[in-house]
Amino acid sequence: MTHYTLTNADIVTGAAVRKKGSVSVAGSVIAAKRNGGPALDLGGSSFVYPALINVHDHMRGNYVPRVGPKGDRFYLNWSYWDADLKSSPVYEERANLNVETMYFLSAYKNLFSGVATVNDHFPHEINDPFIPRLPIRVIKEYTLAHECSSYDLKWGKGIEIEHKMAQEKDWPFITHLEEGFDPESQDGISILERLGCLDNRDLFIHCIGFSDEDVAKTAKAGASVSWCPASNMFMFNVTCKIRKLLKAGVNVAIGTDSTHTGSINLMAEVKFARETYRRLYGEDLPAETLFRMVTINPARAFRMQDRVGTLDEGKKADILVLRARHDDPYENLARADMDDVEFLSVDGEPVYADERFAELMPEGPHETVTVGGRAMSVKGTPLSLYRAVREAVGFKKKLGYLPFEC
Repeated sequence: MTHYTLTNADIVTGAAVRKKGSVSVAGSVIAAKRNGGPALDLGGSSFVYPALINVHDHMRGNYVPRVGPKGDRFYLNWSYWDADLKSSPVYEERANLNVETMYFLSAYKNLFSGVATVNDHFPHEINDPFIPRLPIRVIKEYTLAHECSSYDLKWGKGIEIEHKMAQEKDWPFITHLEEGFDPESQDGISILERLGCLDNRDLFIHCIGFSDEDVAKTAKAGASVSWCPASNMFMFNVTCKIRKLLKAGVNVAIGTDSTHTGSINLMAEVKFARETYRRLYGEDLPAETLFRMVTINPARAFRMQDRVGTLDEGKKADILVLRARHDDPYENLARADMDDVEFLSVDGEPVYADERFAELMPEGPHETVTVGGRAMSVKGTPLSLYRAVREAVGFKKKLGYLPFEC
């Protein structure tokens, strides 16, 4: 069983900040106090957080560059983008990589930005073979629809059946909703109402077509929203009514979408979200709110708040350590990038760490990469993966979410 303690750092537990505190791990969970194992002094130069949660990704599709509308036009709904993607040179290039490679690339996209937990918005039959072998947690406890409209991709067994399974299992029901401006796209909330499927198990992605009435109904139902501003602005030149959603008390979490339309990773998405909010409303989105949107709020949306999202005793030991570049720990997270990550654990097991944490790295396959001038140990074989991608496509492909060279 893994035991260790990180000391002499400001600990952002979720509900508070413990100055010059410590956090202890016993096996896969956060312990009340040190229970054996090494104690590593972080020297007051780092902040400790709950590992981040990416509420929305498409792990089969994290390739670059982006594919989007041409010139000064934007899409009416998602289906026009899908047609552009599948006729693009980048999609043809991506076809050189098998599905397993795409899943491992996507796992590292998240890992290198401090993410321990992510939802892959694809049907279970697609991702089930890969999830157990990935270096981070990809949730399996969800039901889904692709979208609530007639032109969705028919994922799952149908909205009513999938939603009923979510009720029976106490899982989230996850779907794109109102990702567009044609009449049918903008009928998403009403479709769910008519089917009796609007409740607090729902996690809605994008919601750019929401009316004020849709916002109110979402809040009343207790549903959650995945905000993906970079993808929204790129495809539609607009995002959801984020200020109204927040003022209505809707549980909002930030997701990346895939890199074909969204940010390169969750840290970049957080920065873009803040910039977008400032540009739209002429006011700041507080750093503590952004922190909640990538920790506590997605844990609630996934109905996993009893397990992840904070550093409370008994919860999963998903820990992120960042270099302290700003006096305020929330601002430090809101401004962080991949070079600032010093340590990441999933279920207590270190999966990414600099040399200070070397003694904590478990046995098993891992490689050393150089990130921001520092040697970093990574679970698995990301170097070999990167080389294999370049060999498959026939040139020195650059993937911005892999912050090292090979």
